[in-house]
Amino acid sequence: MQIFNYQFKPKRIPTIATLLVLPILINLGMWQANKADKKQQMQDIYDQRVSSELIHVGGELLRIENVRYRHVEVRGYYEPAYQILLDNQVYKGQAGYHVITPLHISGSNMRILINRGWVPVGSDRSILPVIETPKNEVVVSGFAHDPSGKYLELVQADLAKNALQAVWQNLNLDNYKKLVPFPIQPITVLMDPANSDGGYVREWQKPSSGIEVNRGYAIQWYLMSFALVIIYIVTNFKKSSAEDLSNGN
Repeated sequence: MQIFNYQFKPKRIPTIATLLVLPILINLGMWQANKADKKQQMQDIYDQRVSSELIHVGGELLRIENVRYRHVEVRGYYEPAYQILLDNQVYKGQAGYHVITPLHISGSNMRILINRGWVPVGSDRSILPVIETPKNEVVVSGFAHDPSGKYLELVQADLAKNALQAVWQNLNLDNYKKLVPFPIQPITVLMDPANSDGGYVREWQKPSSGIEVNRGYAIQWYLMSFALVIIYIVTNFKKSSAEDLSNGN
């Protein structure tokens, strides 16, 4: 292909390299764009459900798909004997834990896990923070959360041996159920910041958290793809020699 006195003469190695790298860059852009789209979809569901009618949680087993992101309320008694601390939680640059305490739902044998918020690690990780827990009946309001997205191994999760404040890397409800002698709802409740019954620092992330970062990365990968094509084209156009021009005529 010739344009004016320039001729397109692609070389083998740059062509092969471009054909290998270009799909990778495009797929990376699509991956980040899809992540952003999924977060937006979940945010749309959140926005729709968060303002819907309050759900009162009782002893009947809930269905996750019916309550995810819904505003819920539950009455009962905290059971700190089966409390866990969720590790690797950062708040304003400081490491800490999320306090996860089961609530014995009044009038039933059912429990539900309440995420009561963030507490700092302290200067010595071997010393767990002192967690104060109300002993009286409480009414907890918050948002239904599905914790099933992470399935890493537990750390110090032997509740059967009275590890009262076991530290877990991630909350895995299936593992938790194996360690406790009672039924439990399939969701956790992110305690409402306005609720004062035994809560700590609570600034919950919305489903759309980080969506602009994902979109930024997607644009970055797409621009790199475009730049690669431009560089490939420009570097493979060569000025035609007099002999090439005469042969072309």
